[in-house]
Amino acid sequence: MMVQEKISLPESDAVMSHESGRQTCVLLAEDDRALRRFLEVVLERAGYQVIPASDGLEAMKVALSSPIDVVVTDAMMPSLSGHEFCRFLRNSPALSHLPVIMLSALERKDTNHDAEQADAFLSKPVSGESLIECIEKLLARKSKTGS
Repeated sequence: MMVQEKISLPESDAVMSHESGRQTCVLLAEDDRALRRFLEVVLERAGYQVIPASDGLEAMKVALSSPIDVVVTDAMMPSLSGHEFCRFLRNSPALSHLPVIMLSALERKDTNHDAEQADAFLSKPVSGESLIECIEKLLARKSKTGS
């Protein structure tokens, strides 16, 4: 059962991608439909454009065809796991720069070593505030390094 939490976010203009002036786009790969929808709403309220994907294979297709700025992926999904999707991103010259946040119900010590390829790891259940804070930190770090 998913717990709904009230999230207070500042009402501001949409979050903008630094390089293009467009709204920052988050690819959200999560096979749990209720959790995916909850996180999608949280991210949209925070000003992000969200492209949802129900599994890793769908996420891979989106990553190859859409301009995205950050990836949030579940670790365990059908068709292509989050670990495999992360490995694909890291091995792709065009996508390897993308910040990746891995979500998992497992403790980090229990996860596959491929989780180390992710930039951040959040344990489920993840709060909306934690996810937004993590995205903001990764995007700030990315803009400082210029990658």
